[in-house]
Amino acid sequence: MTHPEPSVNPFKQPKAVWAVAFACVISFMGIGLVDPILPSLAGKLNASPSQVELLFTSYLVVTAVMMLVTGWVSSRIGAKRTLISGLALIVVFAALAGAAGSINGIIGFRAGWGLGNALFIATSLAVIVASASGGFAGAIVLYETALGVGIATGPLLGGLLGNVSWRGPFYGVAALMAISLVATLLLLPKTPPPARKESISEPIKALRHRALATTSVVGLLYNWGFFTLLGYSPFLMHLSPLRLGAVFCGWGVLVAIFAVFGAPWLKARLGTPRTLYGNFVLLAIDLAVIGVFWDHPAVVVVAVILAGACIGVSNTLVTTAVMSIAPVERPVASATYGFVRFIGGGLAPFVAAKLVEHVSTTVPFVLGAGTVVVAAIALGTVHRALDAADRGEVVQPELTDLDRAEREDGVQIATGLGNLD
Repeated sequence: MTHPEPSVNPFKQPKAVWAVAFACVISFMGIGLVDPILPSLAGKLNASPSQVELLFTSYLVVTAVMMLVTGWVSSRIGAKRTLISGLALIVVFAALAGAAGSINGIIGFRAGWGLGNALFIATSLAVIVASASGGFAGAIVLYETALGVGIATGPLLGGLLGNVSWRGPFYGVAALMAISLVATLLLLPKTPPPARKESISEPIKALRHRALATTSVVGLLYNWGFFTLLGYSPFLMHLSPLRLGAVFCGWGVLVAIFAVFGAPWLKARLGTPRTLYGNFVLLAIDLAVIGVFWDHPAVVVVAVILAGACIGVSNTLVTTAVMSIAPVERPVASATYGFVRFIGGGLAPFVAAKLVEHVSTTVPFVLGAGTVVVAAIALGTVHRALDAADRGEVVQPELTDLDRAEREDGVQIATGLGNLD
């Protein structure tokens, strides 16, 4: 039986961790980067909202599918080379998206961007967990901080650069990711290929474990509501790219604050399952309000910003829950969870746009609210496992015997990723 980890400062980390965390910030910028320019893209490229929403779908669905092979790649070429490969792909495809002349070209290049994103995201979480000081809890807080900062600044950057040209945000991410690439090359130590080569089928086989499968489905359902809001609400506010960027920056600030401070505080007092039940209900109400008052831009703006608090809490606690109760190695759990949840995130914006085109604007947001409520119900089936994880009673099979032997010899090999300190 493990014991709860002592309280530590999650921001006191080695240089290598900060290099990866900075790259995470830029990577997560890519999620909300296109939000402020969605309406202007539709107008300038003569595209329908559903075509524009494919910028999310191609990016996130490719990210989801490629999550299944990231462990296989990383276990053969090492964590650092995998991170570098992912960052390089993002730089190339973000720049190509900026140079594209049609909506279909951008959609295609966003798919390539998603490939790089998958290699980077799955490996970066495992790298931070393995090498961050302060243990698992501190690593998750740091990772979610990077997510929050990236999500907050992505729309702001997108709005600022998009106010000049719709191409600006894509070139901006390419430049920032190039900086991240250099920082990772210089600050992250060389990592030899791990001792154990992961099977390409491990993330799928991991879904046989009920706890991991259930929490991954919870992630899919919750992300459906999340990306319905993120993907389609920009069309309801009737704002310029700069003002849209400001709205989503406010949203992202709440994501970051509640991910870093709110989620741990609520978890300590209410526990993971009870916090998430209440949080999902509040998010469902928020989505329903947008669905009912979709033709009142001021209501939509306020509801979108407030949703950031719910999303920040959910991001931290659902990720922690998955990584805590999964009876497999954490890199495998990360890939499995990423695959399932990003499928929901990728499909939701496109489905939302189609429902608006063929039914009504209310329906996709009510559907999103419903999926979040179902997520709360599904979470209830693993309530005991989550309580046990909160008490530190879940054992993680993180290290093989060979890993332990190498660690005793002074070679830090954690979660099959090599020497990361």
